[in-house]
Amino acid sequence: MCFEASTMACNARLQSSSSFSTDAMQFLISPREAKTVSYENEETRSIKEPTLGLVDYDSLPEFLKHNEFILNYYRSEWPLKETILSIFSIHNETLNIWTHLIGFFIFVILTGYAVSIFPSATNNNNYSMLHLRSGNSSNTFTSFPDLFITVDLQRPQLFSRWPFYLYLAGAMFCLLMSGACHLLSCHSSKTSYIMLRLDFAGISGLIVSSFYPVVYYTFTCHPFFRNVYLCSITAFGLATVVISLVPVFDSPQFRPVRAVLFACMAASGIIPIAHKMITFGHRPEAVLTTQYEAVMAMCYGIGVLVYAMRVPERWLPGKFDLAGHSHQLFHVLVVAGAYTYYLASVVYLGWREGEGC
Repeated sequence: MCFEASTMACNARLQSSSSFSTDAMQFLISPREAKTVSYENEETRSIKEPTLGLVDYDSLPEFLKHNEFILNYYRSEWPLKETILSIFSIHNETLNIWTHLIGFFIFVILTGYAVSIFPSATNNNNYSMLHLRSGNSSNTFTSFPDLFITVDLQRPQLFSRWPFYLYLAGAMFCLLMSGACHLLSCHSSKTSYIMLRLDFAGISGLIVSSFYPVVYYTFTCHPFFRNVYLCSITAFGLATVVISLVPVFDSPQFRPVRAVLFACMAASGIIPIAHKMITFGHRPEAVLTTQYEAVMAMCYGIGVLVYAMRVPERWLPGKFDLAGHSHQLFHVLVVAGAYTYYLASVVYLGWREGEGC
C-alpha cells in the first residue's frame, strides 16, 4: 500500500514535472518561434514589396508598353512620392519630362516679357510698342535681330490682348500637362489613363489657341469673318477635348468621329490663313506671319512623323533609351514650333495696333 502510494505520488510528480517542463519549453521556445515567424513575415513582405529599380521593356505591365524599341531604364508602378521625386533621377523619361518643362518655363518668361513691353488696352501712359520694320518681308524673316524696332506712337488704337495671351496660356498648359504625363504615368494604370487624357487635352488646347491670334487680329476689322472663324475653331476644339476626356469615345466605333473632328479643327485654322493671304497678301506683315506659320507647321509635321515612325530608335534598338529617341525629338520640335508661332503672334499684334481699322 505504501509502495503503491509512493508509486502514485511519484507518477504525479513526474506528470507535474513533465507538464512544467512542457510549459517551460513552450515558454523558452515561443520567442524563438515568434522571431522565426517574424523573420518569415519580413521575408514574405520583402518579396511582395516592389523594388524601385529600373526595369526592361519585357518586365512592364501592358499599360506602360508604348515603344518596343526602347529596351531599358523604365520605371514601373512606383509609389507616388518616389514617382514625383524621379524628376531628378535618370531614366528613359527624364528628357521627355524636362524638354517640355523647360519649354513651359520659357513661355512663362515670354509671357512676363510680353506683359512688360505691351501696354494694356486701358493703359494710356505708355504707348511704346513693337512694330514691324518696313521693307522686304523675306529679308526680315531671315534676319531675326532686325525684325522689330520700338516706336513711340502718339495715341495708337489699342486692341484686346486676350487672343495673344490665350495662345500663351494654351502653350503653357500643353507643355505642363505633357511634362506631368511623362512624370506620373508610371505610377499606376489609373494615373496613366488620366494623365494621357490631360496630355491629349493639352495638345488640342495648343492647336485651338494657335488660331486665335491670326483670326482675331487679321479680321478684327471684319467682325463677321472673325466671329465665324472663332466660333468654328472653338466648337471643334471643345468637341475634340470632350472626346479625349470621355471614356465612351475610346471605342473603335468612334474612330471616324475622332478623325473627322481633327480634320475639321485643322481646316478651321487653315482656311483663315488662306483667306488672310487672299485679302492682305500685298502686306509684308501678312507674308511674314504666313512664313512663321509655315515653319510652325513644318516643326509640328516633322515631329509627328518622327514620333509615328519611332526613329532613330527603330534603327538601333536600345541605343537611344536615355537620350535621342523619337519622343524627345518630337518634344523639341513642338517647343520650336510653339515659339515660332509666338513670334508670329507678336507680328499680328504689332500690325493691328500699328495700323488700326
